[in-house]
Amino acid sequence: MSSPRVIVQILITGAQIFGKAFYEAGKQAVKNAKHSPQGGIASDITGVRNATSTSVTDKLTREHRMTLDEAHLILNVKRGEAMEQILKNYEHLFKANSPRPAPEPAASSPRTGKQPTAPVYPHYLQSKVVRARERIEAEVKLTQEEATRSAGESNQASGTANSKPSSPDTGSSSQA
Repeated sequence: MSSPRVIVQILITGAQIFGKAFYEAGKQAVKNAKHSPQGGIASDITGVRNATSTSVTDKLTREHRMTLDEAHLILNVKRGEAMEQILKNYEHLFKANSPRPAPEPAASSPRTGKQPTAPVYPHYLQSKVVRARERIEAEVKLTQEEATRSAGESNQASGTANSKPSSPDTGSSSQA
């Protein structure tokens, strides 16, 4: 066999291998695209993706893009913990992730060479802390509203059961 013929056969074989690989990758991509849920929010958070019912809790999860469990994990608090502790943890984490003021350069000593860049403090972490606090506050507000609503309903139910029915008008009927 001649050298050019071997090179051509190697190129054809390589092209066939790459063609089959691209074909299989395309089939897998189509399969993955068909499998992904068609939710309104494209999120990689499992809890948000599973919040598909019309319940108020799922609505809050979709609005804040965070489950209540995630919010508790971010703020490092347990369920049912006092709001004061939640706010204390929030303030600490918010301050810890906020940018520090830039140090003032010394005017008397000019620096040569590469100047150090200011450290980058992720706005993402700070926003997650804020969203976690908002999610917990929304859940607390919801439970308080439900408690007042159920207390109001029980008061109305007990008020109507204990109230005396108004006496019907038993006036004299006139007979002519």
